[in-house]
Amino acid sequence: MARLGAKRSTRKLKIGRRLGVNLWGQAKSPFNKRKYKPGQHGPTARSGTASDYGKQLRAKQTLKGYYGNIGEKKFRKYYDEAANMKGETNQNMIGLLESRLDAIVYRAKFAPTVFSARQLVSHGHINVNGKRVKISSYQVKPGDVITVSDKAKEMPLVVLALESAERDFCDYVKVDSAGFTATFVRKPAFEDVPYPVLMQPELVIEFYSR
Repeated sequence: MARLGAKRSTRKLKIGRRLGVNLWGQAKSPFNKRKYKPGQHGPTARSGTASDYGKQLRAKQTLKGYYGNIGEKKFRKYYDEAANMKGETNQNMIGLLESRLDAIVYRAKFAPTVFSARQLVSHGHINVNGKRVKISSYQVKPGDVITVSDKAKEMPLVVLALESAERDFCDYVKVDSAGFTATFVRKPAFEDVPYPVLMQPELVIEFYSR
């Protein structure tokens, strides 16, 4: 279990390079040195001026990729649910994405990446209000308490993630690092989310509402 998340590390790097950004703001991202897309023509390829559709598609791919490359069917469901809620659809969609259990595990710094956070959940190392939850897309409610299993507390991946200064905590997830506990305080607004790259949820909404 010490290599939790290792199988998805290559896929994670490919996502960032395909989009042409250091998607998670990691200091060791290879894109920090090689700022072009993968492939033979990556260094010389010209992007040109994207169409409105192209901009919308890229915004969708970027947002979807950031949350661990969520499947298209599931991602579309988030849009549909957000569109049927009161308030602004783009804000609602961000709130739903940030309420995912794997996203909160990542925000609490119990895992170094959203991919390893997803695996912690699926391997049964995360509890919500004292009950084990193995569904990474589980929607956490404000006031819910997330804890790490005793076994996971001893994993280097979890310990090092908590100690890392690469990411800051956010105010909508209250974390007790010593107790390996986090409380989801509230659904955040888009402006509250510490994205390291430009996100354009309004373009995602335009993509799906065409």
